[in-house]
Amino acid sequence: MRRNTKETRNKKVEKLLSFAKQFVGTPYKYGATMKDAPRYFDCSGFVKYVFEHFGYEMPRSTIEQAQFSGRRVAGIKNIKVGDLIFLHGERGHYNKKFPQGIGHVVLYIGGGEVIHASSRRTKNYPHIVENGSVRRDSLEKTISKSGPIIAIKRVL
Repeated sequence: MRRNTKETRNKKVEKLLSFAKQFVGTPYKYGATMKDAPRYFDCSGFVKYVFEHFGYEMPRSTIEQAQFSGRRVAGIKNIKVGDLIFLHGERGHYNKKFPQGIGHVVLYIGGGEVIHASSRRTKNYPHIVENGSVRRDSLEKTISKSGPIIAIKRVL
């Protein structure tokens, strides 16, 4: 019976990743809402959109996704394809559960790679402007840019 559970998870993950990969190149929009999807995404909106397409409810913000979605994975050595990796990011958001702050989320796609909505801030005042898109990157590069890792969660 256990084998069927693993096969089922693998099929779900395969479908989820295939769906997520079709959005590579979709423009990034700071604070994008679900009304903006799938034309624009920010990191947490991308994760929410992808998982909800398969019936998994997700909170809107990165810090709430880390707090309320899935079960915690004990360290990078235990990561599996389909896991969510939460990083501090350039501008972390804070709460009692994550006092170190969380500001970015990525989806692990295997082979040391992630898919995520990534951006670079080009203007702060009077309006925030960020340029970027949904992209595939190495996990190592992503950690060096947005790290450290604060939490890893398994939704599937």
